[in-house]
Amino acid sequence: MAKKKESDENYLERRPVRKEGISWKADESGKVTLEIENTGFFNKVAQKLLKKPKISYIHLDENGSFIWPELNGEKNIIDLGVLVKEHFGEKAEPLYERLTKYIQILESYGFIEFK
Repeated sequence: MAKKKESDENYLERRPVRKEGISWKADESGKVTLEIENTGFFNKVAQKLLKKPKISYIHLDENGSFIWPELNGEKNIIDLGVLVKEHFGEKAEPLYERLTKYIQILESYGFIEFK
């Protein structure tokens, strides 16, 4: 059985950056809404036949709205954790477990990539 190749890179040292082409806006209270355009063949068919929208709006929660503008490729996940801890205090705990899971979810949906 072949062994899995282990990466020398620490996940917390990765630098997430928002993907090009994803529009977003923050309202007056600071809540961020992502505007995701539904493109591709199957989305076009669903828009015609099932009346699906051309743009999906994803509303981020308080934590996500705080983190999203910081995803510029300059800060790694450790730096983001420090900012979250300063802003939310004990409410952010368990800090790095929650933050890494959130970053993984954003990556799985294709909203971010790593620099």
